[in-house]
Amino acid sequence: MNKKLRPPILITLLMITLLGCSLIRLPSVEQQEPTPTPPPTPTPIVIVVTPTPLPLQMLLEMADAEEQLVINVYEKASPAVVHIASRVITMSFFWGSIPQEGTGSGFIIDKEGHIVTNNHVIEGADEVHVTLADGTRELAEVVGSDPFNDLAVIKINVSAEKLHPVELGSSADLRVGQRAIAIGNPFGLDRTLTTGVISSLGRPLEVERGRVIYNVIQTDAAINPGNSGGPLLDSRGRVIGVNTAIHTGAENIGFAVPVDTVKRVVPELIETGRYRHPWLGTLSYSIDPELAQGLGLPVEKGLLVAQIYRGSPAAQAGLRGGDRQVIVGNRRIIAGGDIIVAIDGRPVENHENLTVYLETETRVGQVVELTVVRDGREMTIEVELGEVPEGL
Repeated sequence: MNKKLRPPILITLLMITLLGCSLIRLPSVEQQEPTPTPPPTPTPIVIVVTPTPLPLQMLLEMADAEEQLVINVYEKASPAVVHIASRVITMSFFWGSIPQEGTGSGFIIDKEGHIVTNNHVIEGADEVHVTLADGTRELAEVVGSDPFNDLAVIKINVSAEKLHPVELGSSADLRVGQRAIAIGNPFGLDRTLTTGVISSLGRPLEVERGRVIYNVIQTDAAINPGNSGGPLLDSRGRVIGVNTAIHTGAENIGFAVPVDTVKRVVPELIETGRYRHPWLGTLSYSIDPELAQGLGLPVEKGLLVAQIYRGSPAAQAGLRGGDRQVIVGNRRIIAGGDIIVAIDGRPVENHENLTVYLETETRVGQVVELTVVRDGREMTIEVELGEVPEGL
């Protein structure tokens, strides 16, 4: 081939190749959105926290704070705690008059010299002596007493500088497990402190002659003979109860009259020397399903009024007692009376419900509204409460 023709031929071949490439029709491919890749599933992270032991120094500081709290309560409240010695003169056929002494505790509540204690500490005493924290010993006057709640108020005449009243707290908002601190004079060991917790609330405590104190505080703080009348305190040194009794034969089961009862009763004892307990004036049966079925009653809970005391608040308000005797099971029942199902809107399921409400929530002269069922119809009756007569 002629060398002069070689370049044009190469150029021509190259052009044909390029044109051929441009003339080749490739299969059309549709443009598709790329499929999104799902985000990876997060792997749960489990964090195991291993408790780190508290440093020894911090534990010691916490223990010191606990100790200091109790120390502060004692320093604040113990000056108000007094030792009470009562003397009762008894007669012997052979020996004549024989003095017998008892001891207990109490606490100062004001600068006038009033002291709260238990009724059983001073009951029947011919003389009552009080020894203050500074050693001052004085003859005390019995201002008033309420055997039903086992409370009493005595008074001493000393200068106000010697009197260090304790602060009264509240028992309505107490909780089981809360700290309880008792100060008293067990076995003559003046101003002894013991600590514990509130073990239970709202206990009924039966005292001598069948009397019952309601809403009593149970504590495991050690209470012994001589602690009676002393204060049960909270962590701030406020009185939450009056130490009253222990469970015979048991350990760490003590009882205290709640301070809300003290605040209700003591002002009347100071003013009049006694506390008037509210009274409705009825005798009744607690209704249970057996009684309801046996008598064909329209309710299964409540109080079936059997008798009305003559001249009582219930009689004056028009409540009706029973009019016939019926035997239900092995009981003779006076039937036909009104059925009390509520008082002031609160359900009355049994006799204790009514008694606790009257004792803890009402006063003599207060008007209460009874919801009663009479002849199958529900109605309301207003009653002005009277005072429990002596001997009942």
